[in-house]
Amino acid sequence: MDGTDLGMDARSLRINDIAPGFSARSTAGEVSLAAYRGRWLLFFSHPADFTSVCTSEFIALARAKEKFAELDCELLGLSVDSLYSHVAWLRDIERVFGVRMTFPVIEDPSMAIARAYGMLDSASPSSATVRATYVLDPEGIIRAIVWYPMNVGRSVDELLRLVEALQVSQRESASTPEGWRSGDPLVELAATTMEEAETADGSKGPWYYRERVA
Repeated sequence: MDGTDLGMDARSLRINDIAPGFSARSTAGEVSLAAYRGRWLLFFSHPADFTSVCTSEFIALARAKEKFAELDCELLGLSVDSLYSHVAWLRDIERVFGVRMTFPVIEDPSMAIARAYGMLDSASPSSATVRATYVLDPEGIIRAIVWYPMNVGRSVDELLRLVEALQVSQRESASTPEGWRSGDPLVELAATTMEEAETADGSKGPWYYRERVA
């Protein structure tokens, strides 16, 4: 793994930061973060291979890969386990469950990438990463960060919704309200000055909550 771009303090990563670059071995060969520029990316860690919750997540992600592709969003996984462990685990998932993993899974035995992204820090009692998920836009900017504990699986459906909401919000210069789904109304950005509030189109609702059809 080439960690030349991984000097950022792991605790300092925030939404709208540039994602730390890296190159690493994966189940699909050598991969680099730079190769994903121009597309959206769901970059996620899992605590360990051959574990129940991680297996359920990987099966769900593999089945949803085409839905992510429709959003021009790639999938990229990571854990601190070795590449050999990744290959053995993914082959066994295919054998037992009939689901083939077609997205890369990075090995990170030195934990350099995990620490750079805050998936693991020096105070961690073990080498297992949290269930961290980062949504990166085509410019390599972190647009969302989602963390789950080791014992609770992520919702792949919610991750799909999150990626689409980020894309629509950016494209339409609007916000997505609670539980937004494709086709639902958006909400206008709230006024931040008295003048904006006074001149807002009241036919769409109060100045602080005005719906707009996408």
